[in-house]
Amino acid sequence: MGKTIVFATGNEGKLKEIRMVLADLDVTVLSMKEAGVCTEIEENGTSFEENAVIKARAVMKETGMLTLADDSGLEIDYLNKEPGIYSARYMGEDTPYSIKNRELIKRLDGVPDEKRTARFVCAIAAVYPDGTEETVRAVMEGRIGYEEKGTHGFGYDPVFYLPAYNCMSAELPLEEKNKISHRGKALRLMKEKLEKNN
Repeated sequence: MGKTIVFATGNEGKLKEIRMVLADLDVTVLSMKEAGVCTEIEENGTSFEENAVIKARAVMKETGMLTLADDSGLEIDYLNKEPGIYSARYMGEDTPYSIKNRELIKRLDGVPDEKRTARFVCAIAAVYPDGTEETVRAVMEGRIGYEEKGTHGFGYDPVFYLPAYNCMSAELPLEEKNKISHRGKALRLMKEKLEKNN
């Protein structure tokens, strides 16, 4: 492929995952910063897909290069799918995730296992220089645990329990997590589309 793709993020953890999954595509993945984009993008969509498209469009407009963007978050069924599209902004954007995670555990205090169901959702949008747009969505199902555990991953990973693995998402090594994670799955779906369009 030998192309350069811009991924509309500045999140190092995310970039590491993205580069790992797209490694065999023969593409160079640049962050927004590496592509020289420092615009603040207002994500005012009402779904993960809309927010991903808003970001990808804005960055493609500035760079003229194929741009991918994702929007992901955590949906907790018992809390009416909160924090949802507001996952990053939940309790304020600068609030450390350790505080956000403790708050979610507190809000689920006394709630039994079967009602603690949750999922990570990831939508990825691709906006091509010719204006073509595509989106994909994937999820990783699990439950909200009772305490924070693990040092791998970021965000809500330490409270996201995976029954099949009997551990938190943050306790899985990155290679393992990429195989089953919402972002890993969505990236692989997007990778198929990129291969087709090449």
